[in-house]
Amino acid sequence: MDVNVELIENKLYVRVAGRLDTNTAPELEGSIKNSLDGVKELNLDLKDLDYISSAGLRIILMFHKQMTSNNGKLFVLSPKDEVMEVFDMTGFSTFLNIRE
Repeated sequence: MDVNVELIENKLYVRVAGRLDTNTAPELEGSIKNSLDGVKELNLDLKDLDYISSAGLRIILMFHKQMTSNNGKLFVLSPKDEVMEVFDMTGFSTFLNIRE
C-alpha cells in the first residue's frame, strides 16, 4: 500500500493506493493520526485502492467518528467499483460522504 498525505490549510488529503487490509491498516492509521491536529476536513482519495478488508473499514469508521465528534467531515473520493461494492454491502455507503 502507498499513502500520500498533504495538508492544505485545515484540509487533509490522503491518497491511498494498493490494498488496505490487516497488514496495511496500521500504516494508514498512523499516517492520518499524526496529521489531524486542527483538521476540519479529511479527504480520503481511494481512486487507486484495489481492495479493502474489514480492518480497512474499521480505520475509515474510526476516523469518520473522530471527525464527526470534532465538528469536521470525512469525504471518500473516487472509490473504485470493487471498493464501492464493499461500502454498499456493509452499509458504509449510507453514512459516508462519497464523492465519485
